[in-house]
Amino acid sequence: MTAGTVRSAVVTCPNCGRRNRVPAVGDGRPTCGNCHANLPWIAEAGDADFGDVAERAPLPVLVDLWATWCGPCRMVSPALQRLATERAGRIKLVTVDVDANPGVARRFETMAVPTLLVLRNGDVVARQAGAAPIPTLRAWLDEALAEDAGTAPGEETTS
Repeated sequence: MTAGTVRSAVVTCPNCGRRNRVPAVGDGRPTCGNCHANLPWIAEAGDADFGDVAERAPLPVLVDLWATWCGPCRMVSPALQRLATERAGRIKLVTVDVDANPGVARRFETMAVPTLLVLRNGDVVARQAGAAPIPTLRAWLDEALAEDAGTAPGEETTS
């Protein structure tokens, strides 16, 4: 990515079905231009832009360290996208291809793929290696978000 280039993705609003362009980097939470519902924030990052895309995100970030040749990575990807959609406005999902971005892989001492991290302000607050079914991933993510927010698992936080 060159200076001045902002990656973005087109996301369909789960509320009204309208397609919206969502930038990889932003200060707030992406919302639908039509109905103003929170949108899933899903972005790709690499060695050059990981700091901007993931570490300085205004929301907790679920990082998916994956590889194209990894079968379990391809199996867990739809589950992570579903979690990002379910938790629109609460998390950002950032995917990193570890083969194309060895710096990020080294930084997080990635020994297996997929490796999942939850970051808050660039700090790792939870880590999981290997694929898991969506109920397990949901419970792991919710526990990480609750602990990070200073609440007990299962306890609701107010925004």
